Amino acid sequence: MRARLLAAVLCIVGLLVALPAQAHKSSDAYLFVDSREGQTTLRWDIALRDLDAALPALDADGDRQLTWAEVRSAWPVIDALALAALSVPGCRFEIQGHALERRNDGAYAVLQLTAPCRVDEQTPWQYHLFADIDPTHRGILRFQRADGSSGVRLLDPRAEGPAAAGGAAASAPGAAATGEHPSFLREGVHHILTGYDHVLFLLCLLLPAVLRREQGRWVAVEGWRGALWPVARTVTLFTLAHSVTLALAATGLVKLSPKFVEPAIAVTIMLAALDNIRPLIGGRRGFVTFFFGLIHGFGFAGVLGELQLPTAAFGWALLQFNLGIEVGQLMIVALVVPLLFLVRRRRLYVPCVMVAGSAAAMLLAGVWLVERTADVSLLPF
Repeated sequence: MRARLLAAVLCIVGLLVALPAQAHKSSDAYLFVDSREGQTTLRWDIALRDLDAALPALDADGDRQLTWAEVRSAWPVIDALALAALSVPGCRFEIQGHALERRNDGAYAVLQLTAPCRVDEQTPWQYHLFADIDPTHRGILRFQRADGSSGVRLLDPRAEGPAAAGGAAASAPGAAATGEHPSFLREGVHHILTGYDHVLFLLCLLLPAVLRREQGRWVAVEGWRGALWPVARTVTLFTLAHSVTLALAATGLVKLSPKFVEPAIAVTIMLAALDNIRPLIGGRRGFVTFFFGLIHGFGFAGVLGELQLPTAAFGWALLQFNLGIEVGQLMIVALVVPLLFLVRRRRLYVPCVMVAGSAAAMLLAGVWLVERTADVSLLPF
């Protein structure tokens, strides 16, 4: 029994320490499709930071600063990479032009493509861009309908088969359905489970959930009821924050730049971890939890905002995504909290799990903060 408990303690600390070091904004590309009268046009926006990671030769002088001259000379390589990663039955796309686009999260290479064919929202797309280097990458496709409305679907580079690659379109409520697969809901689950900074922050909040402060020191709670309230409060605050994000983003009232969001996420992790070691936040811990939920939700809201969707379609896609976030969050809670409750009375819990785990989390978040603020890479993995 002692051996199993010790193994559980080591697993918790190992989970905190072993989270991948490079937690960053998910990689996204934007595809705008307009198909009519036997002709399909496609505008494909790909982030230069992603192309730089996939094509080491793109930064010809190695100064970590891409110039227009470097991008212009690399267009043939970029074209070859893109065309090899996209396949649509009955369509053969050809590159017609190039441009650069400045978006709120950086510069994008723009590829203008055409094909002598007609596609609709049921057409399967096989999309494999960056499948071997970035599991977070998704293609976000906006399809322009004949009546002027728009549909959205996610393209997963790692999915097998044409049906899985396309997923279902996210249409406004009441619009014609294009499938019953809730792709944005699944993407929400995937987003939180692979959003290592989000997972790390949640773990920092859950570590003290099975303890209580008594005369300046941590003491194990007596039973499940003592642990359920802190956990329920944390989950509820996340849910409320995502709901607020949904409302603000769907109405376009608030937009946050990734240049603020990404460093702010690292700061909230550091604050939550430090509070586990030396209580500083006190009664404001709920506010920090709520604030993190807001800024994390704005990350994906900003991505959908780049598609310039009608409000109804945008809100529906974002609602599905946020529901997926909540499902993924509950999965983490269901896995971690029983384990924490099991080992809460062990003498090693506070020094080895709470303190050592929080210190590791704070160190990792500090590295992320420097990387995201100074735009440098300090860790090789």
